[in-house]
Amino acid sequence: MNYQHVFNDGSVCELPVGKVVCVGRNYVDHIKELDNPMPTEPILFIKPATSLQPISQPIVIPDFTKDCHNETELAVLIGKKISRAGREAVEAAVVGYGIALDLTLRDIQKSLKEKGLPWEKAKAFDGSCPISPFIRPDDLPNPQDTRLKLEVNGQVRQDESTKLMINKIFDLIVYMSGFFTLLPGDVVLTGTPAGVAALKSGDQLALELDGRFAFSASVA
Repeated sequence: MNYQHVFNDGSVCELPVGKVVCVGRNYVDHIKELDNPMPTEPILFIKPATSLQPISQPIVIPDFTKDCHNETELAVLIGKKISRAGREAVEAAVVGYGIALDLTLRDIQKSLKEKGLPWEKAKAFDGSCPISPFIRPDDLPNPQDTRLKLEVNGQVRQDESTKLMINKIFDLIVYMSGFFTLLPGDVVLTGTPAGVAALKSGDQLALELDGRFAFSASVA
């Protein structure tokens, strides 16, 4: 694994690379587009550290899928250990925000769901979480009202505000910390809005956070 957390100003983050704790179905429009039932509580799952890769590194679609989807999400970098934490402790533990892709093998996921099996094969494979450099909290003062945008080959595919999350950022992390201890270097993904669709070899991706921070990616 050649991934290391970095900040948008080019400085290296000294935190270790940890797990990625994710939430599914956190935007109503995304729930509707996949015809999923509305959850009564956050749906949590974990990607390992080996899922992380720099957003600038070519995305490799696994050879065991025919349907790899983009899911653009706000990422949150944790800088302090938190367990069963309150909101104040959670806010103090956040040291950065980024934009990430929760790559999802939709055909594999569908098969697993039909069998009542966990989703790891579809969500937690190597390189399944391309992620941008992190922006310090002072440079993104209102993460709960910022835009996530993804263009694929020049066409807008996802463009939504984080204010439409069902479970808000800090409330979500409070909830997560009741089940999983979050350690320095862990990342939280906060769910994707509508616009998920298949990626293919040669696709050129442009990601944008808050209309100010732009990143590029490509599919090998």
